Amino acid sequence: MKILVLNGPNLNLLGIREPGIYGNNSYSDLCALIREKAARLGVEVCLYQSNHEGDLVDRIQQALGQEDAIVINPAAYTHTSIAILDALKAVGLPAAEVHISDVTRREPFRQISYAGMACEAHYIGLGFEGYLKALEYLAGKYGA
Repeated sequence: MKILVLNGPNLNLLGIREPGIYGNNSYSDLCALIREKAARLGVEVCLYQSNHEGDLVDRIQQALGQEDAIVINPAAYTHTSIAILDALKAVGLPAAEVHISDVTRREPFRQISYAGMACEAHYIGLGFEGYLKALEYLAGKYGA
């Protein structure tokens, strides 16, 4: 099984960006943790991060025929991008939404998740652990 792990804007600045909300661990730390978990689960992961909405849409489209499922943290695009929602719906791959912080307890504009509307599982406010739970869920439900 191959899982695309897709991260949106500013997640490349983990460890620097608002550590009181996102913690002190870096994006590299997150990637290493995801790779370790994937190896234990016996799945292959492709990690991709972009600060650009169109790049994220393109990568979702490229997943069709290449990956079996998607873990997505669209970051700020969660609350604004119908294009990402439409891309997720178009490819029709099983998807799990992840957010490091608990967006349900943050600013009012963060209360809607467009991308989440195309996801069957949601891991919100669990820190990096949310990614691991999303991998477990998708591998458990769709893995060989």
